[in-house]
Amino acid sequence: MPQRHSKNNNDLAFFTYDEKRKLGYGTQKERLGRDSIKPFDACCLCLKPFIEPLSCNKGHVFCKECILEYLLAQKKDIHRKQAAHAFQQKQEKEEEEERLMLEKARELDAFDQQNHGAVPQYNGKNYIRDKTGFHGANSVKATSYEEEALRTMKAFWLPSATPEAPKKVDAPSIDTFCPEGNEKIRMKTLFPVHFTEDTNEQKRKSSLDKTYICPSCKVTLTNTLSLEALSSCGHVFCKKCANKFVAVDKVCLVCDKPCKEKNLISLAKGGTGFAGHGDHLEAKEFKHLGSGSGLGLVRPAMKT
Repeated sequence: MPQRHSKNNNDLAFFTYDEKRKLGYGTQKERLGRDSIKPFDACCLCLKPFIEPLSCNKGHVFCKECILEYLLAQKKDIHRKQAAHAFQQKQEKEEEEERLMLEKARELDAFDQQNHGAVPQYNGKNYIRDKTGFHGANSVKATSYEEEALRTMKAFWLPSATPEAPKKVDAPSIDTFCPEGNEKIRMKTLFPVHFTEDTNEQKRKSSLDKTYICPSCKVTLTNTLSLEALSSCGHVFCKKCANKFVAVDKVCLVCDKPCKEKNLISLAKGGTGFAGHGDHLEAKEFKHLGSGSGLGLVRPAMKT
């Protein structure tokens, strides 16, 4: 059976709907696979299997080295902003002192002129010139005529004479924030996380990656399970065992350490830079159609 004429009619001055679809125009949807979702045993910063994991109170897990470097970088940035803020305050103080000295000099000149009558009155420019040591053409610190004229002229269209707006540096916050949840964290609020590794020899031989299990029900931990960690000792359980045993008995099932219900922290899992875990597993991207866009190479033509 021959195909429809509209799909083969390619001599028009514009793209038909079928041609746009073949070139990948419009909103493209694609379901995210396993490789697009961060596993639960990966660091939130380096996205690699964590080493000596630490967790915050919101359940974000990091490598110890990664989170220490991140907090140290934040501290250095805070010190840099504090130094810039202190320098700005020092400049403002010096400008205020200079303004007060200028006002005082003007008051003295006005007093002398009122009492003596022959003393020339100081203005702002003369005071600044005397302060900087400018005493005419014979002065050692005298600038050239061109530089002085360029500095004083009102030519806003010249890049060298364009006025600059003062940059106000606000006082920085001294708190460090979590890179995932943007909540305030400190090094002493992080607690170590201990996963129970699967010691089954058959699984060890079949898989090169480490597998972790719940110490209570021995279920293999994956992204499909909700995990709970105890901030008091750091042991990780599945949510079902944590609510059924740990929250009721108020004791850890591994080390028998007493705990409270508030010590149960839900560990964050999954999620990437453009999709969340569980709810939004479909990536969307709108692509424009234009000359030289190369969308035909990005997305192959659909079969008709």
